Amino acid sequence: MRVVLVNMPWGALERPALGISLLKAGLVANGVACEIRYLNMLFADLIGVERCRHITHELPHIAFVGEWLFTEALYGPDAVRDAQFVKQILRRDWRLTDQRIAELLVVRSRVEEFLARALGTQDWAGVDLVGFTSTFEQNIASLALTRRLKARHPHMRIAFGGANWEAAMGEELHRAFPYVDFAVSGEADISFPLLVRALQARPREQPQLLAAIPGLVWRDRGRSIANGGGAPVTTMDELPIPDFSDYFHARERSPAAAQVAPVLLFETSRGCWWGAKSHCTFCGLNGHTMAYRSKSARRVLGELGKLIGKWPCPTLEAVDNILDMKYFDTVLPTLEKMNLPGPVFYEVKANMKRHHVAALQRAQVLRIQPGIESLSDHVLKLMRKGTTGLRNVQLLKWCREYRIAVDWNLLYGFPGETDADYEAITVMLPRIRHLQLPGACGPIRLDRFSPYFQRPEQFGIKDVRPMPVYRFLYPIEGLRHERVAYYFHFGYEPAARASPAAHTAVRLAEALRDRADEGSLCALPHRDGGLHLADTRSQAKIAALKLSAFERCIVMRIDEVASVAQVVEALAQSFPTKRFAEEDVRAFLDELVDLDMALTDGKDNYLGLALMPAGLRPELEASSRRMPGARGGAPTFVPMAHSTTGAPLHA
Repeated sequence: MRVVLVNMPWGALERPALGISLLKAGLVANGVACEIRYLNMLFADLIGVERCRHITHELPHIAFVGEWLFTEALYGPDAVRDAQFVKQILRRDWRLTDQRIAELLVVRSRVEEFLARALGTQDWAGVDLVGFTSTFEQNIASLALTRRLKARHPHMRIAFGGANWEAAMGEELHRAFPYVDFAVSGEADISFPLLVRALQARPREQPQLLAAIPGLVWRDRGRSIANGGGAPVTTMDELPIPDFSDYFHARERSPAAAQVAPVLLFETSRGCWWGAKSHCTFCGLNGHTMAYRSKSARRVLGELGKLIGKWPCPTLEAVDNILDMKYFDTVLPTLEKMNLPGPVFYEVKANMKRHHVAALQRAQVLRIQPGIESLSDHVLKLMRKGTTGLRNVQLLKWCREYRIAVDWNLLYGFPGETDADYEAITVMLPRIRHLQLPGACGPIRLDRFSPYFQRPEQFGIKDVRPMPVYRFLYPIEGLRHERVAYYFHFGYEPAARASPAAHTAVRLAEALRDRADEGSLCALPHRDGGLHLADTRSQAKIAALKLSAFERCIVMRIDEVASVAQVVEALAQSFPTKRFAEEDVRAFLDELVDLDMALTDGKDNYLGLALMPAGLRPELEASSRRMPGARGGAPTFVPMAHSTTGAPLHA
């Protein structure tokens, strides 16, 4: 049995394909000959790395430009359909210029040459099974090559897997393209080896074996058969270590790939522990199962050590949806001591504590994606995010201090949002201009598998329909685009309409991001042991504010989101012989808000915006370990009585 796994355009040049690298490792361990072919590099060599980068990184993937470039090679020429795509999708929807469209047409003119090279320069003779991984814009290119492979090698079996072939999408595509023999829905770690084993059996035994493979779509006498849900991995430690050797060998032969720095991928968990508890309303990830499964610390560290030893790369990226919080006590302390070749990326949850952020920095996790999509408490509640606007800003502040880059977006268009939500964000944004601003701003999408898609009526969503682009990608009579599509357009019920005020907040966020402010807001130690706040941001309301001992205590306490009662309790603990009135404390906190040095949610909670000096961070980290995980709402501490100091709270 000889198996070839294929990574087609438009797979990213800088990273190996993790899924098929895992499959190869498992097959080889069981004596099956398997190799991976990175034909995305072959195409990049043909069209040039800049054109490839433009399509994969600069154009929005929901425009499906990369898919359209291969439609002529799959279906044959259709000048009318192409003209409509250019007019409706490229010009009207995405406003591409004539020059950009002309560049795309140059790329399209090289597709047939690429497919001919893929057929002629690769050894396909004797290959029993070819497996295509298809995510984002890899579907049409893979199908175009599949049609040609089947014409030349009728004996060859073809299998598809990946996000584009999950559940109903895979069933419909399998029915529409008869030269695809198999589709594997969901995680393929168990199903694909079973498929290989079934194809090794005698022909008369194969139908029974194929019918027993979970998640498989196959053909029985020309009829497409779906076996139902797949079989997710339950014990992550049982997975093989991915084999990236084919990727790095291909890089050595590819002039285009040599121009991009490689990224080493690793996997420590699957699913989402937060989503299993509260599925974010717009999230379409983990369509097969949200169940969270993570590797043991021993396995994580051992696997990372082996991967780094074989393939040291300037950047390491975890593919996990969310970091296992247990790793703060097990994995991250050891990463501090490992000689990592470069910084690490992880997806995390936003409501971490300061000492968690410090631990990330020490472990060289210097870029994170924390799922920050709004700064409005109400909008975050609509999302089911389990955090607040102040806690999102809190994380941005701490990440700025520890020099951790944050990938975050400002999204809008959530059913039930109000003008007040975005008016509050518009007030907040200028006050956090010294922190990292959103990398992108835009409306929400409706993705397959999300709660919005599964239960639209529950959220006031109506008229759900596939994005029009799918008509151009799959112009097949009888094909049901609503089953093939992953992205959908939709409307709102009157009571759930989106807020027009969102556009004002978005324009402000983009303006602040594009107009770099070199100033900052910092807490600086004073020579008398005190503290003062220095504001060098543009449009600062005051250059400096010297703090009394009492005020220093307050500013230290609101380094983390705190209620007035919690601040009063902190004062009482630091100054046990004094008593403080809540109204005096609140007045000082409100003064900081007026000076753009703090934020409030209007519900009794405050957050200081000043970056803390390195000398104070160990004290604050220790304090964050002792503090309970405050979530806003009811105060944790009992308020003290009226102030008897007779002195103002600030100098």
